[in-house]
Amino acid sequence: MKKKSLFLALAAGTLLSCQHTPEAAWVSTTFDEPWVTQPAVPVSETGKEADIVIDPANTRQTIDGFGTCFNELGWVSLNKLDASVRDSILNEMFTPGVGANFTICRMPVAANDFAVDWYSYNETAGDFEMKDFSIDHDRQTLIPFIQAALRYQPDLKIWASPWCPPSWMKYNKHYAGLSTMKMARLLKERLKDGESTYMTRVVDNGLPEDKEGKEGTDMFIQEDAYLKAYALYFSKFIDAYRQEGIDIFAVMPQNEFNSAQIFPSCCWTAKGLANFVGKYLGPAMAEKNVEVMFGTMERANRALVDTILQDKDCARFVKGVGFQWAGKDALPKVQAKYPDIKLYQTEQECGNGKNDWKGAAHSWDLMKHYLKNGVSVYEYWNTSLMEGGISRWGWAQNSLVVVDENGKSFRYTPEYYIMKHVSHYVLPGAKRIETSDSYEDVLAFVNTDNSIVVVIGNAEPTDKVVSFQINGIVYSPTLKANSVNTFKL
Repeated sequence: MKKKSLFLALAAGTLLSCQHTPEAAWVSTTFDEPWVTQPAVPVSETGKEADIVIDPANTRQTIDGFGTCFNELGWVSLNKLDASVRDSILNEMFTPGVGANFTICRMPVAANDFAVDWYSYNETAGDFEMKDFSIDHDRQTLIPFIQAALRYQPDLKIWASPWCPPSWMKYNKHYAGLSTMKMARLLKERLKDGESTYMTRVVDNGLPEDKEGKEGTDMFIQEDAYLKAYALYFSKFIDAYRQEGIDIFAVMPQNEFNSAQIFPSCCWTAKGLANFVGKYLGPAMAEKNVEVMFGTMERANRALVDTILQDKDCARFVKGVGFQWAGKDALPKVQAKYPDIKLYQTEQECGNGKNDWKGAAHSWDLMKHYLKNGVSVYEYWNTSLMEGGISRWGWAQNSLVVVDENGKSFRYTPEYYIMKHVSHYVLPGAKRIETSDSYEDVLAFVNTDNSIVVVIGNAEPTDKVVSFQINGIVYSPTLKANSVNTFKL
């Protein structure tokens, strides 16, 4: 009996000595030192009070994925590089397990503000049967761009939205909603007053001021023949892209439907969109087995979403709601009122072309806001731009990749690494973990394999110890000043 007790005691001691509390793998990014693998973080001393407490059982929304947008100027810039260099960038962004792990992306239906120039798929006025519909223009840019990404991620999910319908379907018969001449006066006044502006130059779009659109009105012609033709336009788009080997799983009816812009745009009322989705677009997309989502929402007005989701004809087709820009401020109320609807972040705010740490820090703040308020998808805007990031219409914006003016070199921007700090580790099917206690500069997730991902920022100008507790175990890394850090256990 004594021998048996001794054997059990020795076995228990051996088992305890073999148990190993996991260290936390750690990657950090600052402006000067992006994506640096740090020594693994050991467990802190017993009893230490943590700044952040993470309970893996306290989960929220399921994450569908992260991604970017396929814009024409993105492909133009990448094509300035040698093919092997361009392929290395696509490999880094899309190949599973390599870099950013992008799995869900956006594309425009014809021209957007970062197109080479204005175009649509059918500018034949009165062609309600869409006999002249053609995506030939896209074979130069968008189609090869997407096909190149699909070579690295064959399971990439793609959704689409128009910025503007064919111009003959609008009351003003023009692609734009705002006159450039008015914009020129506004810019002059702002610069005179010492204000900064995102516009670097004024490009005349040819729209007379008396033909401008206005928020709260329908610029699209609200007649049955036009609405039917536009739904057919969407259907033709889905079919044409499928013939190119590109499957569009979902559409949104209009980008920023409240905004009249100097670039391709079209204001709608929420009531007008509800009618279009419920009676025309929804049934047409159902025939193609394509989802319809409402958006993109760029206003902090939940009532706009209410109009859609409380319209019985429309609501039966709407599978989700997409938010960008000021729409983020409507997100908390929409999530609270419609807890079962899928929520998308559809376009990260796009910066000023400087691609500095200030922009990256703002991007990190946006990610926290959107993900903490229930979005399942988070997407960047410009994948790649030439140095300066200036659009066809004179807007300077940030991007994930910047190509130098001669096309001889490129660099990943700080915002790319901010995206990668989450998207590389947080995989489709992961759940966000609700964190507790006073430190709010954090996101946490649990993957389907039960690995835990914790992303912590330090926005202070000095290094700082930030401790986090998981399942009673405390880790206390010293975070560099102005850094974002990912820990995986």
